[in-house]
Amino acid sequence: MNLQTSFIEEGLKMPNVYLVMQQIHAQLQKEQQQRQYFYDIIDENKKMEFINGEIIFHSPVKKRHNLATNLLNLVLSVYVNIKNAGFVGIEKILISLTRNDYEPDLVYFDRTKDLDLHPDQMRFPAPNFVAEVLSKSTEVVDRTVKMQDYAAHGISEYWIIDPEKETVEQYILNTNTQTYELQLKATEGHIHSTAIEGFVIPIKAIFDKQVNLDTINEIIKKNKENKI
Repeated sequence: MNLQTSFIEEGLKMPNVYLVMQQIHAQLQKEQQQRQYFYDIIDENKKMEFINGEIIFHSPVKKRHNLATNLLNLVLSVYVNIKNAGFVGIEKILISLTRNDYEPDLVYFDRTKDLDLHPDQMRFPAPNFVAEVLSKSTEVVDRTVKMQDYAAHGISEYWIIDPEKETVEQYILNTNTQTYELQLKATEGHIHSTAIEGFVIPIKAIFDKQVNLDTINEIIKKNKENKI
C-alpha cells in the first residue's frame, strides 16, 4: 500500500470528510492563484521554486556545491550525448508537478521523454532522474517534500549529494509503494545508475576534477573501441 492510498483510506473513515475536502479545495484554489503569480514573476536569473503554496527564493550556493553540480553535469552530459540517450538539464530546468514546481540541480530525461520536449519549453514534466546537491538551507526539503513528491510522480532514481562530506545517496523507486528505497550511501567506489542505462562512474568523479576528467576520457575511449 502506498502513502496516497493509505491517506485516502484513513480520510474515508472520518465522518466529516466532506467538510474537510471542502476546506482543502478552497485552500488549493487560493494556492493556484499564488502559483499563477509565481509563473508571472519567475526570473531566469533567479533560482525560484513553488512548494506547497509558497514561493521559495534560493540564496547563492557555495563553491563546493557548484563544483559538485558542474562535475556531475560534465560526466553525465558527455555520456548521454555520446549514447544519444536523451537530455540532461542543470539548475534552471523548472519541473512542474501536480502541486509544486522545482528547479533541481540536475535532471535527466530519457530519449522517449526527450522526444516530447521542444526547444522553447520552459516548464517540464517529471524526468527519469534527479540529483540534488545539499546545502544547509535546502537539506530538509530535499529529504522530505521533494523526496516524497519525486517518488509520487514516478521519478525512478534520486541522488542526494553532500558536497561537504563528499557522499552520494542513491534512492531507487519502489513502484509498488511509490516510495524510494536507499540503494547506496558511499564516499568511495562506483555508483551504477538504474535510470540511465550503462552509466557507471566513480563517486569521486563528482568531487574531484582529475577523477572527473579521467572518467570522461574513459567514457570516450570505450565508445571509440565499441565503434571499431
